[in-house]
Amino acid sequence: VQLQASGGGLVQAGDSLRLSCIASGRTFSTYAWFRQAPGKERGIVASRSWRGDRSYYADSVKGRFTISRNNRNNTMYLQMNSLKPEDTAVYYCAARLDWGTGQDEFKWWGQGTLVTVSS
Repeated sequence: VQLQASGGGLVQAGDSLRLSCIASGRTFSTYAWFRQAPGKERGIVASRSWRGDRSYYADSVKGRFTISRNNRNNTMYLQMNSLKPEDTAVYYCAARLDWGTGQDEFKWWGQGTLVTVSS
């Protein structure tokens, strides 16, 4: 099982960016995006059930970020709009076998992609 994240980069405040994560090897019950800012612990950004009937967003990204999945190519996305400097972090995709948001239960992780938002 592999998760391959991509799409990070340097953008200005207010810009949009879409992160992608290709999953290979199996399907999952829940997929999610986490992020780790410099000097801070990694925390969840958004999660979504594979069937699409459940989702979760951190308060800091509600209304700006959208997590989604493409069934045909087994790719998960994080659409990030109205980016702020405080969104600067390394973003990781992750997956687990049941529904939940607890970081410890996410068994599979992508390698991380850096998003830098300048003011």
